[in-house]
Amino acid sequence: MRTKNRANPTKTIHRHILLITSVINLFFINQSSFSENWSQFRGLYRNAWSSENKLLRTWPEEGPPLRWTARGLGLGYSSAIIVDGTVYVSGLRSETEEGYVTALDQSGEIQWATPYGKEWTGTHPGTRYPPTIDGGQLFLLSGHGVLYTLNAKTGARGWHRDVATDFGGTAPVMGFAESLLVDGDLVYCTPGGPDASIVALDRKTGKTRWTSVGHSDQSAYCAPQLITRGDTRLLVTLTNATLIALDPATGTIIWKVPFDEAEEMQNHSIAPIYHEGLLYATSGHRKGGILYGLSADGRDIEPRWSDAILSPNHGGLVCDGNSLYGENSKGRWSCLSLTDGSLQWQERGVGKGSVIYADERLYCYGEKGSLELIEATASGYVAHGTMKIESGDGPHWAHPSIADRTLYLRHGDVIVAYDISAP
Repeated sequence: MRTKNRANPTKTIHRHILLITSVINLFFINQSSFSENWSQFRGLYRNAWSSENKLLRTWPEEGPPLRWTARGLGLGYSSAIIVDGTVYVSGLRSETEEGYVTALDQSGEIQWATPYGKEWTGTHPGTRYPPTIDGGQLFLLSGHGVLYTLNAKTGARGWHRDVATDFGGTAPVMGFAESLLVDGDLVYCTPGGPDASIVALDRKTGKTRWTSVGHSDQSAYCAPQLITRGDTRLLVTLTNATLIALDPATGTIIWKVPFDEAEEMQNHSIAPIYHEGLLYATSGHRKGGILYGLSADGRDIEPRWSDAILSPNHGGLVCDGNSLYGENSKGRWSCLSLTDGSLQWQERGVGKGSVIYADERLYCYGEKGSLELIEATASGYVAHGTMKIESGDGPHWAHPSIADRTLYLRHGDVIVAYDISAP
């Protein structure tokens, strides 16, 4: 009589163990190789955060290893944008007064360079904010208020629109400077015209979808944010004399409050910081900032506290839990409690500059070229390395960028890339 083959229980268990082990190994391999695009100004979520991990906790004395240096990118203060391994930088070529977007590979070799139109040659000539890249499309606003689109893969030019002229906006003293916000099929910008301080355009055609009827404030260098409070989505930004929130789908004003309305020249290049129902706003011409509380549905706003400490000109802020980090117009780096605005610590550090966050560290980039790695903690100012950026010319105003465990720093017509991966 023939008997049926029966599976060996020991072999079956062994196969299951091998399968589980393989899945676990694959998980950890994916975790260890995790990288995140830096697809717009101040990162994927516009909050100066990189989620990458396994980065150097402390730098060697000479700083992290240099990967490569690229030159000839044109004048500008716009930081690097990194998407799927390609690095994008915008710059002004003085001989033609045109702006260019240059795409480089992971070794710093130029893949393409596309002229898009006239760029800012007034006060502090050069490009302002970097491009925003979404769904293979690149969006950029020139200092003259013209919105351009390019194909992010090839550099081929798409539609463009002179939003300053079309909506009756006037350029601020330093030119139009805005990180364009893209969400779904809309691109948002701030031409600062009558009943069109803020507008939404169709991302595919550039046609007008809505304008901010009832709000006519001039543009003031701010990068708008999208936040969600309860069931309400808010488009939040600072214009010349107003902190405002609109319905991103319709442009309907949800709330607005006066901000810096008495100042002669507003500098609102610091995007408001949002964290769990709290919204902090400041500018370079204030003595400090104001923290607001939002109602549970996000449709009402009230001030909670103000401070006379954080007033960066354009270097941005970082929020990590209950702590708010940044420098002030006197070049003092500070940490405030988000709960009550109390000062946790303050140090000179690298002086006035910009800041981003990754893997429990702050990357503080001074406008005179010093870069310092700081522990993100409210318990005190703890440095874990410093270095000096020697390449390039002019003030060090471009914000740092991080992607693929690489730190990118733009200075003048130069960009340098440093390996910050942990061994």
